[in-house]
Amino acid sequence: MTNITTFDALGDTTRRSLFELLRQGPRSVNELASAMPVSQPAVSQHLKVLKEASLVRVQVQGSQRIYSIDPAGLANLRSYVDSLWDDVLAAYLQAAENLTQEEPDGTT
Repeated sequence: MTNITTFDALGDTTRRSLFELLRQGPRSVNELASAMPVSQPAVSQHLKVLKEASLVRVQVQGSQRIYSIDPAGLANLRSYVDSLWDDVLAAYLQAAENLTQEEPDGTT
């Protein structure tokens, strides 16, 4: 198994499309393949990458594999994006504080 990141996995347009379909609810490989312009084996390979990135999970029901969004993987992705916002907001606060410390003529 490779160490693929969520961004690597979602960097491919086909995988993003599959992920978007799964956001609407769980689907079988055949259902996903019928909605995509690629073959069923290709869809299966893309789903494998999404699974390795912890973005989807699979449940076997009889002879079908049902894929759905993995809430834990999605939570990890959200946590990362939230941390980016924390950095942006901290930089904004620092810039605002620097502006308030300047004297009216623009010198420090």
